[in-house]
Amino acid sequence: MKKLRIETDGRGVATLTLNMPEKHNALGRQMIAELTEASARLGADPAVRVVVLTGAGASFCAGGDLAWMKEQMNATRAVRMAEARLLAEMLFSLNTLPKPLIGRVEGNAFGGGVGLMSVCDVVVAAEGVKIGLTETRLGLIPATISPYVIARMGEAMARRVFMSGRIFEAAEAKVMGLVAKVVIPEHLDLAIEAEIKPYLLAAPEAVAAAKKLTRSLGPVIDEAVILRTIEALADTWETASAREGVAAFFEKRKPVW
Repeated sequence: MKKLRIETDGRGVATLTLNMPEKHNALGRQMIAELTEASARLGADPAVRVVVLTGAGASFCAGGDLAWMKEQMNATRAVRMAEARLLAEMLFSLNTLPKPLIGRVEGNAFGGGVGLMSVCDVVVAAEGVKIGLTETRLGLIPATISPYVIARMGEAMARRVFMSGRIFEAAEAKVMGLVAKVVIPEHLDLAIEAEIKPYLLAAPEAVAAAKKLTRSLGPVIDEAVILRTIEALADTWETASAREGVAAFFEKRKPVW
């Protein structure tokens, strides 16, 4: 069963929908693979002018899939690094997509969901959205998403939320640069349409070239940076804090700290 839904209208606007509402669109191996494949396909399609990334149901993306997390508890370091690389490559693919990528966010966005927001060129969020880099509550760190989150927020803003694991709302996310616009839920689609329209008047090749130039002038996110984040996550998984935090989560109890 497909975890992703792709619909393209007559204008060349492709809507990429995370389609596991029963799991709050959590990121598992199949979802990650489908996002990577979709990014490559849409990026290479000359008929596609704009891509909108959204989630079905009550949440945008609740972070990592619980079944995937359980697998990581007893995995080897090599397996953990390989799984982290799949996520890192998906984020890199979306970040380098040669089309405008607009995030349409409502409900919750945690962990990897914040990473997905960060690779969008612009994010419009509904009032009431709950956002959090909650990894440290589990004794882990937001590693593979970190280059994109910090590129979007800057170090100073990221330090406000990167380590604490606290939940914040769309208005604060706007101050930090993660969200461009905050609207009432009833106006979300109108706000997305307002972001789409200017791109339909611009030359697609020029849009792609401008995006590529902008990325090249920002923080470097290359293989060396990606490998550092993967190794940092693998190191953290091997700590006593991670073992306790993840175990406490699944046992529905408070961790010792």
